Formats: sequence, structure tokens, C-alpha cells
Amino acid sequence: MKVGIVMGSKSDYPVVERAEKILADFGIEYETRVISAHRTPRAAEKFASEAEANGIQVIIAAAGKAAHLGGVLAAFTPVPVIGLPIKSSTLDGLDSLLSIVQMPKGVPVATVAIDGAENAGILAAQILSVASPELRKAIIDYKAKMEADVLAIDAEFTSK
Repeated sequence: MKVGIVMGSKSDYPVVERAEKILADFGIEYETRVISAHRTPRAAEKFASEAEANGIQVIIAAAGKAAHLGGVLAAFTPVPVIGLPIKSSTLDGLDSLLSIVQMPKGVPVATVAIDGAENAGILAAQILSVASPELRKAIIDYKAKMEADVLAIDAEFTSK
């Protein structure tokens, strides 16, 4: 199982590394690249076109501002693409979110919250878990722990 993580700029990395951590926690291999939809469109096409042959089963595309990266990659691959809008200085990431979520019919890009790298990693893991009972169990355990943590916090409040 392998996820391709592509960011439009090195400045996106502080957000992207949170997705890397989630993937690593689930034992999922990933490859992280910096490829711009606007500055290196041929590299974006090549990466997306060769993704499946290179063993990539899901792509996370992180981009800010115009955020066309996910759509460009999705246009050239049958591999599921998850768009990760990055909070930009201009419109606090709303521009990125709207650019990613408003894809034309036939070229879907799943979209997570602005700077929602953890959810991008979890969604990639859930997609991969369709073919992996071990990974599915790890996701079930992850969600059970999350529930237990919240219930423990709730118990602190209700015991007062």
C-alpha cells in the first residue's frame, strides 16, 4: 500500500507532515513530492499518469491559493485523489477549499477541511483498508481509542 503526497510548494510542508505522521502510524508507505500545477504542469501530468504503475493507490494533493493541483492530478489518473486545501495568506484558505471542492463532473477530488492533513491521512487509510483487513482493524481500533479518550474526558466533567 502506498500513498503519493504532492504539495504545490515547500511552504505547504508543515501541514503535509501531519498527514505523513498519520500514514506512518498506520504503517502505510508514502512518497512526498513538490509539484506545482502551474509552474511544473508536465511534471504533474507525468506523476499522475505514472502513479498507478508506480504502486501509488491514493494521492493526497495539498495546495493553497488557486489550488488546482488536485484537479490536474485527477485529470490524468484513475487513482483516487484527496484534495487538502492549505490556508493561504490571502483568504485564509477559503480560496483553496473552493478551488478543490468545485471540480467538474467526471473529475472528482475528495476534499478535506482547510489544513485538514490528519483527515486526509485517515481518509487515505480508509480507502486503502477496503483491500486490507489488517488496516481496517487498525482503523476500527483508532476510532475506538478516539471514542474512549472523549468518554474519559466526559467522565471527568460529569463526576464534578
